[in-house]
Amino acid sequence: MAKQFILLSTLLVAFFLAGCVQRRLTVVTEPEGAIVWLNDEEIGAAPVTVNFNWYGDYRVRIEKPGYETLRSNRLLERPLHDWPGIDFVAQVLWPGHIVDEYMWEFELQPYQPTEAGELLEQAEAMRRRVENQEAPIVVEDLHEHE
Repeated sequence: MAKQFILLSTLLVAFFLAGCVQRRLTVVTEPEGAIVWLNDEEIGAAPVTVNFNWYGDYRVRIEKPGYETLRSNRLLERPLHDWPGIDFVAQVLWPGHIVDEYMWEFELQPYQPTEAGELLEQAEAMRRRVENQEAPIVVEDLHEHE
């Protein structure tokens, strides 16, 4: 009975003292204070640090009044300790605490309004493209030619 108690106690202690992995991403912008979205979820004003659960491709959107909206994709590459098999050791058996920290830096460009003349040229070019397109094929038109 005493051996079972010691074994159970040891397993419980090992379980609660087992390692874990903490993943953090910090987004820094120049200038500071821009609002940051990751995968269409607002995470806050830069500089901002968030915990994350998975590695891979992230859609990034950053906005600040007076600056161009920045849209980008960034990749968080999986470290060795997150590969299948090794991840079990790192997250369950490893006695220490692993911290993955990443920092992404972005520089925003000042907003440059488009000149009125350029907008008119773009609108005229678009109008010409629409006028030169052929009429769309309608299903009823196909039956008339059979």
